[in-house]
Amino acid sequence: MRSRESGLGNGESMEQGRPRPRLSHSRFPIPESRPRARGFTLVELIAVVVLLAIVMSIVTFSFSKSLESTRVRAASRDLVAALRYTRGQAIVKGEQKVLSLDLENNSYTAPDKSPVRLPENMVLRLTTAAQEQTGESTGGIRFFPDGSSTGGNIAVILGEREWRINVAWLTGEIALEEQDE
Repeated sequence: MRSRESGLGNGESMEQGRPRPRLSHSRFPIPESRPRARGFTLVELIAVVVLLAIVMSIVTFSFSKSLESTRVRAASRDLVAALRYTRGQAIVKGEQKVLSLDLENNSYTAPDKSPVRLPENMVLRLTTAAQEQTGESTGGIRFFPDGSSTGGNIAVILGEREWRINVAWLTGEIALEEQDE
């Protein structure tokens, strides 16, 4: 008797304990597939670089607009603080105090303080009582010992961004608001 290599009887042989697949003798053999090379094509790399450049330009533009808004907001808040300081000095000292604005030099001066100049490219615009306009491009807002004021508003403008500071004449209340673009 001859011994078989495999006791499976279905055409498969055992090679070191593992079955070996049976070879197909079909008329249309299945072509062997080559393993695909890994990596990216030049077109794919260029597309990714272009997309990254577009995203970075959008982020940069958005960031610059945000930075512009922050600069206007900070300058406006500093001006509001100077107005509140001036009002407080008028109440505490029991005498009239004036916050002076120089529109030509884009600066303002609180009582007993040195002038503060706004950052470059910012513009001040003042609307106040006629008696508080001391020159062609100078004026101020006067606060009285009871806390009231001559009233008015000051706009801080940079490009398209505008923040308006309103001063109520009766109460001297100071409010900051951003104007819609």
